[in-house]
Amino acid sequence: MSAQQSPGDQKGLLDRLSAGAVICAEGYLFEFERQGYLQAGAFVPEVVLEHPDLVEHLHRTFVHAGSDVVEAFTYYGHREKLRLIGREQDLEPMNRQALEIAKKVARDTGTLVAGNICNTTTWAPADTASQTQARRMFDEQVGWAVDAGVDFVIGETYSHFGEALAGLEAIKAAKLPAVITMAILTNGMTREGTDPVEAMKRLEQAGADVVGLNCARGPRTMMPLLKEIRQAVKCHVAALPVPYRTSPEHPTFQSLSDPACDCIPGNQPFPVALDPFTCNRYEIAEFAKEAWGIGVRYLGVCCGAGPHHIRAMAEALGRRPPASRYSPDMSKHYVFGSASGLRSRNMEFSKELRGNV
Repeated sequence: MSAQQSPGDQKGLLDRLSAGAVICAEGYLFEFERQGYLQAGAFVPEVVLEHPDLVEHLHRTFVHAGSDVVEAFTYYGHREKLRLIGREQDLEPMNRQALEIAKKVARDTGTLVAGNICNTTTWAPADTASQTQARRMFDEQVGWAVDAGVDFVIGETYSHFGEALAGLEAIKAAKLPAVITMAILTNGMTREGTDPVEAMKRLEQAGADVVGLNCARGPRTMMPLLKEIRQAVKCHVAALPVPYRTSPEHPTFQSLSDPACDCIPGNQPFPVALDPFTCNRYEIAEFAKEAWGIGVRYLGVCCGAGPHHIRAMAEALGRRPPASRYSPDMSKHYVFGSASGLRSRNMEFSKELRGNV
């Protein structure tokens, strides 16, 4: 695809999914927090307005690593969050700029561009006023995505089934393909108490093109649910775990604790002290292979993802993204390598470095 070709000239999401896997890099929220351009807590993507060049660069980095989708960084860029930090007047400029940045990168790289809506934090199952408010937020963000000419819209990180359904309805009202993913919390249910498999079936029945899971759960605790979902629905399934070592005892990254550290405020590693739990690239590659093996075709990594995770996922699926030029080749390491021309004295020293004297 030429640099000037528009996203509309290429295969759309559903055609790509029919032909193989689609990788969608996420992780913008945590990556910009780590870099010092986004505040943990409110997690509002102010970086879109304050440092648009950095947003564009991260989009390009994820594409370089193997992402097929450029997702506009509008997660938590909705009215409720901007009201919370006193920047509601920046709502529309933030969304339009994020979409324009994403579209520019997608146009340049031949990838798909996706709009994004997410959990509003206002939804209450028994409160129709809160539901009306949430739907209005969805409608305005989807409207700006339509104006930008996105290929599809992602509605993500819903823990309420009703809110996921409302997000889906807003996307389908705009006549766009919809990827709807939910974050299933510690008890394994939605916040209303709906079984997640049943929730996925109902989202499919309501018109979702792709259903699945994102955020909250790491590879180990997301996979069992994915297997059930894949068996229960006919549409495409999405899997975007967080890159953290969750377990049956601590099934979400919000529930992790770190007994080895006594200086974490409130003994709560989430969200900024999760480093000891981070999955390495090989674990993400194994997740991608297993997910592909059970029929999951829309894949990615959520909060905490780095480009190396996306490259590992792409390579696990048999791809060679541009970043693969720099994939590790330890055969040339001066101590641990095996290539001809290395000095035997250094290679013999490897046992001492590893503690095997």
